[in-house]
Amino acid sequence: MCTTVSEVMTTDPIAVAPDTGYKRIAALMARQRISAVPVVDDSGAPVGVVSEADLLARFRSPRPALLAGHHARDESRKAKALLAKDLMTAPVVTVDAGASLAAAAVRLAKKDVRRLFVVEDAKLVGVVSRRDLLSSFRRADQEIRGEIERDVLTGALRVTPGQASVTVTDGVVTLLGRLDNRGAVERAGSLAKEVPGVVEVRNRLDFVWDDDVIRPASLGI
Repeated sequence: MCTTVSEVMTTDPIAVAPDTGYKRIAALMARQRISAVPVVDDSGAPVGVVSEADLLARFRSPRPALLAGHHARDESRKAKALLAKDLMTAPVVTVDAGASLAAAAVRLAKKDVRRLFVVEDAKLVGVVSRRDLLSSFRRADQEIRGEIERDVLTGALRVTPGQASVTVTDGVVTLLGRLDNRGAVERAGSLAKEVPGVVEVRNRLDFVWDDDVIRPASLGI
């Protein structure tokens, strides 16, 4: 039920080799209307990324050598660079193709980048942007409700028809009814949150008996 990065990413991303020249990179980015391009090695693994900012480094005035810190020295290097391997910023920020959208969003925020390059078995398979991560929220409320009823209540929890109801308004899910035990109530709320397009879950389900004291913590129910 949980949407993964592979489901929303752009596949077959444009990439360049480490020995690709400055002018070719600039022309490629302009033609494809992209603001950055990954650099991949012979095995297809991403080793860096060249952005518009990296290309523009040659137009910025370098600081005096005595005052130059690590960032300034890096800028100076890029200002003189002719090949992708010297222009690129490394290491490249990646995310696994099987990661959840939530995990990708956290990584985007933590690294303060606009995009993540998606890898599978260490090889580049796609790119996912902030906009891609928001795409699941375009799902219709009726579609979200149907998935929760079908996959969460009926499929995962085997809830008897009439025991619980689901309403969805602007992505906000409300669960009402009475299930057999507290564990089922908690799991219903947890699984509903993983359904693509859900903004919030208001779990108002009640339960018949409290199995909290006898449920092993390792079951995670």
